[in-house]
Amino acid sequence: MTVSQIALSQGSNTSAAPSQSAQPLTEVGRRTRQAARQLAVMSAEAKNQAIEAIAQALAAATTEILAANQADCEAALADHISKPLYGRLKLDAVKLEGAIAGVRDVARLSDPVGAVHIHRELDEGLVMKRVSCPLGVLGVIFESRPDAVMQISALAVKSGNGVILKGGKEAVRSCQALVKAIQQGLAQVGVNPAAVQLLTTREETRALLQLDEYVDLIIPRGSNAFVRFVQENTRISVLGHADGVCHLYVDKAAKIEQAVAIALDAKVGYPSACNAIETLLVHQDIAADFLPVVAAQLHSHQVELRGDEAARQVLNSLKAATEEDWAAEYSDLILSIRIVDALETAIDHINTYGSRHTDAIVTEDEAAAATFIAQVDAAGVYHNCSTRFADGFRYGFGAEVGISTQKMPPRGPVGLEGLVTYKYQIVGNGHVVATYSGANAKPFTHRDLD
Repeated sequence: MTVSQIALSQGSNTSAAPSQSAQPLTEVGRRTRQAARQLAVMSAEAKNQAIEAIAQALAAATTEILAANQADCEAALADHISKPLYGRLKLDAVKLEGAIAGVRDVARLSDPVGAVHIHRELDEGLVMKRVSCPLGVLGVIFESRPDAVMQISALAVKSGNGVILKGGKEAVRSCQALVKAIQQGLAQVGVNPAAVQLLTTREETRALLQLDEYVDLIIPRGSNAFVRFVQENTRISVLGHADGVCHLYVDKAAKIEQAVAIALDAKVGYPSACNAIETLLVHQDIAADFLPVVAAQLHSHQVELRGDEAARQVLNSLKAATEEDWAAEYSDLILSIRIVDALETAIDHINTYGSRHTDAIVTEDEAAAATFIAQVDAAGVYHNCSTRFADGFRYGFGAEVGISTQKMPPRGPVGLEGLVTYKYQIVGNGHVVATYSGANAKPFTHRDLD
């Protein structure tokens, strides 16, 4: 969904009374919050049983889900959908099986709810705890990626949250089939299926942003412009992941064979992923030896290469890179190359053009690596490995609701820990604040327990 489409739907309703769809959406929010309150007090064992029931229901509905996705893919091709979006949309049997395995992985994770972070005696008989608890209701808006429905639903159940999902129109059949199976799985173990809801119309996206009475966190997964639109048009807290402009810097002390393998993995493995590299930075001292080798490998995978003037002197077949290329998220088989004269220049380039997502250095110089890791401003900074490891499943989170590039936590791939907050609980025995103020104020003990 584009910003202009959302704005168009907004404009179509500005002079009219609330549409019929707006009223049911309020009811959807109310029912989701009610179901979330039930989830919030469920035991870890009960939530794990619900997640296993979801996995079983998804597996049983494989034929229906794949047929729905095939219909979505055919419609998307007829609508001339972009190649990156199509890659995210397509859900084959192997991808579905892997996603179901990811659902089960979430059940094996520790329950994030009820963890005691602070246990402190304020005074004798007056004890405070800071205890983790669910956020409440999540609103997740995403383009394509029907597999996100499964990941997010499992994480929501495990963390005791309800969730309202809104996929793009290109994935509506897939999302409907997936949510139908998820709700059936929940119902089979006595969990209110209203805990996982699906919205399908463009107008509902705008309306969801206004549900601050019922929704506690909005998670937009789409273009930079779309994320900005969401942030500017809701009073609900937003967990923002916009562009994925990731970099690989090949230092002068890099092993060429290793650098080639990492560059190849980071670009061609899944070019439409937000953790794929878009720019390759190469130290001038290694460029003449490294670039011809890596270019040959990248060309064999149909990667279009663009370069600055120095890179084009080494590889005269390169298309000239423009200023816009350095900040571009291609999400495709396109890669920009720049030769730099120093580590500091590479770091400056990344901090200027990057999106604070994930950036990596290849080098055998530990001091250079340490400097890079310390000074690059990103949620993920890697040494001698691919940026494609920026993923909740690969981090051992089971799955993720998205990747946050903001400075405040949660940051990077967001799993269960990003879906809980905490509350302070104090138990006393008739204690009053007046005891601890005035001329004869009693002192607090402030003694940590456990």
